[in-house]
Amino acid sequence: MPTVIPVNKWNELSNKLKGDIFIGETMRILYATDASAYRELPIAVARPKDESDIITLIHFANKMKVTLIPRTAGTSLAGQVVGNGIIVDVSKYMNRILEINQDEHWVRVEPGVVLDELNNALLPTGLFFGPETSTSNRCMIGGMVGNNACGSHSLVYGSTRDHTLEITALLSDGSKTTFKSLGTEELKMKCEQDTLEGKIYAHFRDILIDQQNKAEIINNYPDPRLERRNTGYALDLLLDSEPFSESNKHFNLCKILAGSEGTLAFSTEIKLNLVPLPPREKALVCIHCRSLEEAFKANLIALKHKPVAIELIDQFIVERTKDNIEQRKNRFFISGEPAAILVVEFAFNTKEEILEAANSLEQSMLINGYGYHFPVIFGTDINKVWALRKAGLGLLSNIKGDKKPVAVIEDTAVLPEALPLYMEEFKAMLIKLDLECVYYAHIATGELHLRPMLDLKDPKDIELFHTVALESARLVKKYRGSLSGEHGDGRLRGEFIPLMLGDHVYQLLKGVKHTFDPKGIFNAGKITETPAMNSSLRYEAGQKTREIETVFDFSENMGIVRAAEQCNGSGDCRKSEQFAGTMCPSYQATRDERDTTRARANILRELLTRSDKKNPFDHKEILEVMDLCISCKGCKAECPSNVDMAKYKAEFLQHYYDANGTPLRSWIIANITAFNRIGALMPSFYNWFVKNNFLSGVFQKAIGFSHKRSLPLLYKTTLKSWFAKHRKHQSSGRIVYLFADEFTNYNDVAIGISAVKILNKLGYKVEIPDHKESGRTFLSKGLVRIAKKLANYNVEILSSVITSESPLIGIEPSAILTFKDEYIDLTMGETKEKAKQLAGNVYLFDDFIMREVAAGRISSESFKGIPRKIKLHGHCHQKALASTASTKQMLSLPKGYQVEEIKSGCCGMAGSFGFETEHYDVSMKIGELILFPEVRSTSIDVTIAAPGTSCRHQIKDGTGRDALHPIEILWESLQQK
Repeated sequence: MPTVIPVNKWNELSNKLKGDIFIGETMRILYATDASAYRELPIAVARPKDESDIITLIHFANKMKVTLIPRTAGTSLAGQVVGNGIIVDVSKYMNRILEINQDEHWVRVEPGVVLDELNNALLPTGLFFGPETSTSNRCMIGGMVGNNACGSHSLVYGSTRDHTLEITALLSDGSKTTFKSLGTEELKMKCEQDTLEGKIYAHFRDILIDQQNKAEIINNYPDPRLERRNTGYALDLLLDSEPFSESNKHFNLCKILAGSEGTLAFSTEIKLNLVPLPPREKALVCIHCRSLEEAFKANLIALKHKPVAIELIDQFIVERTKDNIEQRKNRFFISGEPAAILVVEFAFNTKEEILEAANSLEQSMLINGYGYHFPVIFGTDINKVWALRKAGLGLLSNIKGDKKPVAVIEDTAVLPEALPLYMEEFKAMLIKLDLECVYYAHIATGELHLRPMLDLKDPKDIELFHTVALESARLVKKYRGSLSGEHGDGRLRGEFIPLMLGDHVYQLLKGVKHTFDPKGIFNAGKITETPAMNSSLRYEAGQKTREIETVFDFSENMGIVRAAEQCNGSGDCRKSEQFAGTMCPSYQATRDERDTTRARANILRELLTRSDKKNPFDHKEILEVMDLCISCKGCKAECPSNVDMAKYKAEFLQHYYDANGTPLRSWIIANITAFNRIGALMPSFYNWFVKNNFLSGVFQKAIGFSHKRSLPLLYKTTLKSWFAKHRKHQSSGRIVYLFADEFTNYNDVAIGISAVKILNKLGYKVEIPDHKESGRTFLSKGLVRIAKKLANYNVEILSSVITSESPLIGIEPSAILTFKDEYIDLTMGETKEKAKQLAGNVYLFDDFIMREVAAGRISSESFKGIPRKIKLHGHCHQKALASTASTKQMLSLPKGYQVEEIKSGCCGMAGSFGFETEHYDVSMKIGELILFPEVRSTSIDVTIAAPGTSCRHQIKDGTGRDALHPIEILWESLQQK
């Protein structure tokens, strides 16, 4: 198919579309990969607004002889949504829940509806959509149908195919039809229609009445007892329906569309069966096994106890959780060094039934000599265990170096009882090929995600990539399993379908494709007539990783290119604001792929690798995609691959400015402390100027600040000046050091004063050591070299003073947490070691207070207060790099204080981001996701608390409410005492 289309033809298409069409290189790069090993630049990216847009695209594809590649979240593991065609992303606009029928237990949706968001909307009905995936907070129904997704609870709920009632779709000629259950007479009438739809039905009739075809299908498809079978088109399931067998099942082409990966038709509406919510009482029994072989056998014992799910986590993944900020919190149930953990879930109506089942399971395991630790997990801790399991895919990408666990045979499925022998042979194959492998996922249904360690930059490993796939296919065939259990064939496994199903059946599949899509306009090269599975890979054979000199120390990642390569495309950054976490605020506001952490990693990896410039950062394309990254640090904690986009962005900006100069606004913001220092000489005049609508308006317009923003005021004195006057009035006590950060020293001085007074009253002697500003403003604007000098100065001068007994305490999270985060990457050699040691003795004010409470040096008796309700909005850096738990605990010290945390991510201000004219609307939209509505709906007698200076400013501008720093609230309690 030609890939060069005249610009005027694209313009004509654009004029016909209500949605968007992009032909520029930037967007094409962002959509050139998914979560698989493949990379291929599309010729364009379209985002249709509605069904009519898709019809327009179908006519365009027919006329121009190009293929349309349907895409939702883009987390496919077999390369289904990459290719040399037009990517049609329905996630942006076609994401409505159209109809819920509670009485008849069904829902009708557009393909871009996110699974977890759907189930949230269904909660009041007591129903939900049963099949799930580990990507449930961002995967979409269209993608689930395309792949016939299953998930952890397929033991009970089966696959998406099992619950797909109807699909309204557009055929390759642009005609619209609804595929649904048909009786024998209805099917006969369909076959007689002189339309493409009629030809399709007639084709299936002709295939399935042929006795040789029947025999070939029955003999070559996977064992029908195997629930997870997703190889090729599901002719075996259509054969098992009337009038083609003695089955009482109605004929429904949804069975074949589910799992067809968008190669046959374009779904625009999907009607799904709903099931009652599971029993209220749930628990997990986490069986710690001494070997993988033990886990394979223990699985068969566990299945006899009627669980609703059994998942495997191997030692490799358990080890990776130690290096991930978010997943370290979820390791609470792990004891020792298990070779594998079987996570067995029970669901019953009472806790007594759960405990009985758990005890019975443990006894059975012990009798058979399996397992050494059997913790039973209840309540909210269940979500933590599942979060650790679901993070498996992403965790595998943060391994150092170019050799990674690769998705190639991660989807094989055999009958559970065959699994021990199958895995024995599989292990022998690995030994023969000298490969290591990671094992995890859906062991209950005989599907393990198997990921061999390969370097797909190495030509030898690229050949091995093919070899291990071929050998595995032969082994799966031997056990009459399915090469794909849920992830689909795509371009990864299509090559092996003739081996798996036989040439005769493969020709039938090609006939199905041709009947539906004679011109190949729907996702060509997937399932049938696929290119070689080790072609069009993300990395080129023999590719050398470019070594680039950086300001930050990227040695832990083996360089910034490999740091960007850690993103494997799993799309965790696409979750919405409805779910806990901070990553990624700008995507949550725009729902635009280009605003994901994944997109930023993609553009950075692509251009750093392929640029022929001496300064490979000198690309406006990177600047454009990085624009809405607000450096919230959410990705550093929540991305399973440990992608730290705030760090990557700062590094990029430094080099981009080296080539293009530093913008005036960025320079002013970075140096705001110097301006505040001058303003502090005459704070009254400075504040008069700032509050004068005309003068401040002229200033804001000149530097590109929104006129809708109020500007921060200076306090009448600085914290350091106040402290110098009051230092001698302190009582003796344990010495603690206070970091007078650049925001507290000039703007939030009253909070700093309250902090000193609290510490004094609790028996501590405060000192403000010699130090420079934290460097946060320089980091936020990409002036990393200056931040590096500040970091090195502060580390050298403070490391000789600060100890565990006399720690450094900070007030503004974004400033004090630089010691625990960026400073370690901005230092080298001995200074780095000092920075690491210093980081261990640096505390947020809240953390220090609770440390002292735990040590018995501070008691809740020190505080007093009338009953008070507090709603807390945590700072995004604190949530990502530390925790808001200590803030909630500190605010709960006064008796009668009740603290509730607002389930918000970043507030949207993000330092200067929310002030900037071009970012103001996005900033406010982020605030409107959760934070602003929550604050507005909160009674005025409830105190709003926020530790971040930007957060308090954003809350004031967005809602008119004043938010207090937790220190101010604590000081009020002490004053009452």
